[in-house]
Amino acid sequence: MGINSDDLSNLNEKARRLRVDSLNLAVEEEGGHLGGAFSSAEIFVALFDNILKTEDRFILSKGHSCNPYYQKLRERGYNPQTLLHPERDVSNGIYCATGSLGHGLPVAAGMAWARKLLGIKGDVYVLVGDGEIQEGTTWETSLFAANHGLDNLIAVLDKNGIQGSGFVKDILPLPTNLERILSDLGWSTSTIDGHNFEEIIPSLEKRYGGRPRFVIANTVKGKGVSFMENNPSWHGGVPKADDLILAYEELKRR
Repeated sequence: MGINSDDLSNLNEKARRLRVDSLNLAVEEEGGHLGGAFSSAEIFVALFDNILKTEDRFILSKGHSCNPYYQKLRERGYNPQTLLHPERDVSNGIYCATGSLGHGLPVAAGMAWARKLLGIKGDVYVLVGDGEIQEGTTWETSLFAANHGLDNLIAVLDKNGIQGSGFVKDILPLPTNLERILSDLGWSTSTIDGHNFEEIIPSLEKRYGGRPRFVIANTVKGKGVSFMENNPSWHGGVPKADDLILAYEELKRR
């Protein structure tokens, strides 16, 4: 059953508002990584407003995209420290310190396996970035999760094509058949438009018994602000003066 038009409008408004809140926090803290924060806004809304249950856990492996994470935690009544990268603070909903890439997926897999062994209900969700697919730990974990049948592990790739030092294709390109590779390793997989709730939510709800889930979400770095979109210069930093005014104006129109 699809998402009705009113619910879809509400979800899109939440994503727009989340980008504004992420920009507000970056201005307030005089720092941040807005490109990845904006590319993942719809993913955060889908997870925190539609998918995550009380017994579930979420790990932000691409820790630099933490501004929308902090905002969604605040909406749930938490009061996280607004650092440039999350530090572990279980009392405020942060279950893993992240920022050094390649660690969140292994931690999430360990949590999912422990839940299997101990008979604890709930799924473990993890959001990873393009640069992390270049890490050996990602592939070790992919083998581990499939071998142990971790069908309570759901990974989402924010595939915006840009990492800290430039375009992924110019640094270490991802395999063009990434979905097929993960499927062959034993994951259930989907490739979706990471800005389309009608694709995001169903892909996160799908389950295949005995297999971990990997959702490849094609996104736009800096989504919502024209001079940031697909621009590696906006991996990090805060717009100033006229650029800041323009960013707010464009986000208001979306």
